[in-house]
Amino acid sequence: MKAFLALLHARNLEFYRDRAALSWALVFPLLILVGCAVIFAEPDDHVFTVGLHGDSQALRQQEALDRPYLQLIDYDDLDRALQRVGHHQLDLLLSSTGQGRYWINPESARGRAARDSLAADLTGFKAGQLSGQRIRYVDWVLPGVLGMNIMFAALFGVGYVIVRYRQNGVLKRLQATPLTPLTFLAAQTTSRLLIVLAVTAVIFIGCEWLLDILVLGSRWLLLWIALAGALAMVALGLLISSRVASEELAGGLLNVTTWPMLLLSEVWFSLDTAPNWVQQLSGLLPLTHVVHAGRAVMVEGAGWAEVAPHLLALGAMTALMLGSAAWLFRWHSGR
Repeated sequence: MKAFLALLHARNLEFYRDRAALSWALVFPLLILVGCAVIFAEPDDHVFTVGLHGDSQALRQQEALDRPYLQLIDYDDLDRALQRVGHHQLDLLLSSTGQGRYWINPESARGRAARDSLAADLTGFKAGQLSGQRIRYVDWVLPGVLGMNIMFAALFGVGYVIVRYRQNGVLKRLQATPLTPLTFLAAQTTSRLLIVLAVTAVIFIGCEWLLDILVLGSRWLLLWIALAGALAMVALGLLISSRVASEELAGGLLNVTTWPMLLLSEVWFSLDTAPNWVQQLSGLLPLTHVVHAGRAVMVEGAGWAEVAPHLLALGAMTALMLGSAAWLFRWHSGR
């Protein structure tokens, strides 16, 4: 325990004394968030978004939907589509089940306009209405930005640092001490977890103060999601750095790991219109579960039961990657 605490203290000091890295970790996500809030402040009023449920192919063949100003999105999950209507993310939802139904949110001006535009073609559909609070883009994207910050801080803060230690001979010197690999990895993991959670909390509080973000669920549950996500990302960083001895190779591997997650984990945009195999692949990425769980709590008010599958998936990924990292770990490239 004494060795663990000494390593934990040394690693924390190393991070805090690197003022440039500390400042960048705090400022960069805020700059991205504010920039996105400014860029996407004005909604696109020229296109109606219409969801299709049931026999979407038959619905698409209707002449009424063959219009250039309509964006059509297929949904297999009716509850998910209805939730999109409630949050003003779908202007109108058509379902072919039964005798046919459609839903709008009467509080949405675009929803009412979409209904009026298609009124002559909706006579055979039973009308339905939903209510819900509008979700701004900044509210929707913030969980993705926080997840992205956790990913970068954990992966590069652990993976790159351990590779640098190995290349500079620090790990070789530590091997000559009574220190065990488990103690070393535990200290590195704990240090990075404390830093990641502290930085994420500062960003969250700052955004809540500056942008008046929407948080419908429990903040304590968000903390647990951040902890589970940070653990998974740290484990992935340890796995990548377990044997790599070159900083150039480590940088390449970390970039190859992070960019697919940025594109496929719905950080910046929804994958509702993506092919099914892309959505299946997205579910295999830890960042996807962090973002989906955080977004469910913040904009949908989800509780423990709703996010439990995401937490279990993150726990399984963490155990698998930590076990693999411990088995593959070498103090230096020669052994």
